[in-house]
Amino acid sequence: MTYELKKIAIVGAGGKMGMRISNNLQGSHYSVTYCENSPRAQEQILATGRTLSATNDVVPQADVVILAVPDVALETVSAQVVPQMKNGAILLTLDPAASYAGLLAQRDGIHQAVAHPCHPSVFLERYTKEEHADAFGGNAAVQDVCAAFESGNDKQRSELANIIAVMYGPVGVVHWVTVKQLAYLEPTLVETVACMVGSFMKEALDETINRIGLPEAAAKAMLYGHIQIALAVSFRSTNPFSDACMIAMEYGREQIIKPDWKKIFDEKELDLIIARMLKIDAVRKADAA
Repeated sequence: MTYELKKIAIVGAGGKMGMRISNNLQGSHYSVTYCENSPRAQEQILATGRTLSATNDVVPQADVVILAVPDVALETVSAQVVPQMKNGAILLTLDPAASYAGLLAQRDGIHQAVAHPCHPSVFLERYTKEEHADAFGGNAAVQDVCAAFESGNDKQRSELANIIAVMYGPVGVVHWVTVKQLAYLEPTLVETVACMVGSFMKEALDETINRIGLPEAAAKAMLYGHIQIALAVSFRSTNPFSDACMIAMEYGREQIIKPDWKKIFDEKELDLIIARMLKIDAVRKADAA
């Protein structure tokens, strides 16, 4: 007998991510229902021609329940939803923080999964205007997804990968990791480091323009081009940095980066940032893997 996940219920379907994945799942071969409590968000769903459903009516029938709600609401929402789910169903969240912190409601017979988009790579080859315009993913540009599913079987994982490929599509590869590993990817690697560095570069650009008095267009042209070459050299070794550049880079490390910065990869630091993001005193389990 072939195992198949057919019925999907999206809780929080009118939010930012809820609308994105609903747009992709609508018209697929899956039977999808859309649940939303916020009146304003309900209007957004209805404007697309989708029909609203009551959570209590559709969750007990769903093979997969997707919680597309803010991280800080996942504890409350999962406590309402999980008791209604049928045995063998999968609770799918879109971010690892609440799962890692032990905030999601637990029940025997209910599997938990997390799937988070990687967003289209900076090195992605793009051929159309639509692909170039799709920085976030889930529209025209291909992106990978990192996902965790630790309690189910291979059949469920395979079927879940198919759903993930639709909801975040177009998708290249679904990378399977543990919840803990996914938490190290986000927030530690991509938010604590990459997003912070991106924001920091914007601050440096503003300082160059405002303090030094450089023409904005010239400063942007120089920075944007060097962002690309810096990434290409650092990650793909396309060319070596010059000796003078290496000296300037070392000076930058001395002035800007703390010598002990790699402590952010310590588990206690991961627990700290997850708790801060979720606005809780502490995570409820030290190791989610």
